[in-house]
Amino acid sequence: MAESNRRKVELAIVVVIIAALASFLLPALERSRMQIEEAMVQTEAAAIRVELLDRLAHREAFGGDLPQSANPLRWIGRVPEAYLGELDAAPAARNVWYFDTRTEVLVYRFRSSGEARFRLTRGITGANTAGVLAGVGLIRE
Repeated sequence: MAESNRRKVELAIVVVIIAALASFLLPALERSRMQIEEAMVQTEAAAIRVELLDRLAHREAFGGDLPQSANPLRWIGRVPEAYLGELDAAPAARNVWYFDTRTEVLVYRFRSSGEARFRLTRGITGANTAGVLAGVGLIRE
């Protein structure tokens, strides 16, 4: 009987230790997930910028017209994973990309909360910003 009580106390101590460790680990994991999601968004935006610059360099070399759309994804002809399309209102879904037709910005809705908004610049707006060629680029708002 004493052995049984001792084991119950040991089990209770182990459960308390695991609960204490979990209370520290879970917030750290959530912060890491948010940082990874931000890095994914920045990587995708960088890829879009590179493709925009490639499109502009091709135009400078061979001529031709640039698209008139404010949606940078129409310029590059590729969409990110989880892209919902051109919408006039924010979707309920999270962890998705969409182009807001009202404000003319490319938006990523984070899983937890918040958005990353990117505007296609043309002309002199943002001309002195890195990643902008001939006045065209993708700038985070």
